[in-house]
This record gives sequence, structure tokens and C-alpha cells, in this order.
Amino acid sequence: MTDVVAAAVEPSDPPEGPIAEEIRLRLADAWGDMGAAWGVAPAIARVHAYLMARQEALTEREVREALGLSHRAASLALAEAEQWGLVEKIAEPRRVGRRGPAGTAYQAIGDHWRWFGRVVAERKVREGDPIIEVLERTLADTTAALADSPGDPDLTRLREWLATFLIFVRLFDRAVGLVSRLEPTELERAVRLLGEVPDDTILRLVALLDGLPDRDVLDLVEALSRLSPASARRATTLMSGVVRTLVR
Repeated sequence: MTDVVAAAVEPSDPPEGPIAEEIRLRLADAWGDMGAAWGVAPAIARVHAYLMARQEALTEREVREALGLSHRAASLALAEAEQWGLVEKIAEPRRVGRRGPAGTAYQAIGDHWRWFGRVVAERKVREGDPIIEVLERTLADTTAALADSPGDPDLTRLREWLATFLIFVRLFDRAVGLVSRLEPTELERAVRLLGEVPDDTILRLVALLDGLPDRDVLDLVEALSRLSPASARRATTLMSGVVRTLVR
């Protein structure tokens, strides 16, 4: 019995294969270096990459010892990674024979589309929304200043630029927000289907849409969005046949 309890108290065996572990650590370091470009702290990105590559739940101690982090740094990184939706906290799976409350372990979110959508949503909240607030406030300040100095050409140009730029940022932020609202399976299918369409086909479609009036395109999209799945299948089949006939 003593042997069983002692074995349970010890941390998990080191990952099999020193070469594989070396590669995992190199990946974690590279992922951490790229984290800043995504708006994610390097320590969080390292923890995320290492847990993904390990493909199992690890305790805070195992993570910090593998990555050479302090207890505080590892705890903060794991907490932030959980907040970002990159990892999840679970009961420690290796507690055979141990008494007391269950320990805590962390594992990477296995569905890549799921954590990708969460990262997009988190970045929108942390970056996109605040940028829009700053631009709206700056535009309001410029408009007020222009009301006091209506003949100032510099203020007029600045207000016109701010108004145009704000439209662009709002459109981009809305597109990002739509990505984060998709279910992981929906996002995966959309990206997978897009990946199967040749580049030339996409470019031809964009050129075609560019030659159509906006109202016609919007009406078509609105009509398609209201179809039932069965009606959409029939409409797609019919439309494909008509288009093939027209291009002959």
C-alpha cells in the first residue's frame, strides 16, 4: 500500500524519448517568440504549444519544470492561457491512492478550431473594441473642434480621414466578430471548402461580383440566407445547371 501511495505522490514519469521532448521544447520556444505578433504573451504561447505537443494533461509543476519557469510565472501563464481559451483546467488524472481534494491539471483544448475562435473573440474584446472607442472619441473631438473653427482646412481633412478610417475599422471588426461567433465545425468547413477552391476561381468570382450592382448582390445573399437546407440544395442544383448552360 505504501508503494502505491508513494508512486501516486510522485510527479508523472518524464516524457518518453529525449529527442521528442527536445523538439517539443524548441516548438514551444518558437511559438513563444511568435506570440507577441498575435497579441499573446510569450509565456502563455510557450505553455500552450507545449501542452498541445504533449497531448496530455499536466500539472503546474510539470509544466514549469519542463519549460524552466518559476512557480509564479507558470501559474500566471496557465491562468491567462485558460482565460484566452487555449487550455482548460481538469482534475489531475493521476491520483490513484491519494487522499484529500483532487489536484489540478491543465490540458490544451484539443479542437484547434475551437481555441482559434476563442482567440479571435478575445482579441476583438482586447484590441478591436478599444480601437473603435478611441477612433469614435477622436472623431467626436475633431467634430467639436471643427464646429468652433469651421474654416480650418486641416481640421476638415482630419475629420474626413477619421470618418473614413472608422468605417474601415468597424467593417474589419465586424468580420472578426463573425468568425468568433461561428461554431468550430462551421468555421472548419468554411475554411476547408475555401481551401479546395482554386485561386483563379476565387479571383474570377470576385471580378464577377465587382461588375454587379451592390443591391443585386445584397438581395441575392439575403434571399439565399432565408432558404431552408432542402430548398438551398434544390436552388444550388438548379443554379449550377443554369450557369453551366450559360457558359457553354
